[in-house]
Amino acid sequence: MSANSNIFEYIKLPISSFQIHYLEWNIPLENETLQSYALRMSKQVEHDNPILLGVSFGGILVQEMNKHIVVQKTIVISSVLNESDYPYRLKFAKATKIYKFIPMYLFSDIDKLSKYAFGSVIKNRVALYKKYLSVNDINYLNWSVEQIINWKQTQYLDNIIHIHGSNDKVFPVKNIKNKYIKVNNGSHIMIINKYKWFNENLPKLLLA
Repeated sequence: MSANSNIFEYIKLPISSFQIHYLEWNIPLENETLQSYALRMSKQVEHDNPILLGVSFGGILVQEMNKHIVVQKTIVISSVLNESDYPYRLKFAKATKIYKFIPMYLFSDIDKLSKYAFGSVIKNRVALYKKYLSVNDINYLNWSVEQIINWKQTQYLDNIIHIHGSNDKVFPVKNIKNKYIKVNNGSHIMIINKYKWFNENLPKLLLA
């Protein structure tokens, strides 16, 4: 959620086999559904029969885009394929609607948030937020949280490759029921800090 395409900056695919086209998050329209948003995003795809790849909320989005266009396959990283794979805290948030009380304005201004950062670890983390989580429009943040928590998908789509880290704290592997490719010690941000694994394995998965 809110990550820009910089999260893929360390991913290097052979230019002889692949052409990469990055999609950035659009600001949602008023009362726009995730399905309508996915249709709007799918119109930005420049190639026929593409391979879609998404991380976290982007993994949910590419599954919805998959329903609107013909694709070779869809790669889902650090995400889920079914609403039943959500951890208890997200199911609780959906049931109680407690997410509506999250003060999103605190996350919409990283510069202001950085003023309250103390210690090198926290300051480094804020620096990473500023670099990678730049989509901080308040309407987008409120909308995306609502779409994630209330995502409705009970069936598994065909031709999906799911890659997941064993140490993902957002979507713990213990809740995931489908078959997935495990990245040992991979966290929710493994697309950034486990890029060597992806550079070695992604080409084979994409061409399989």
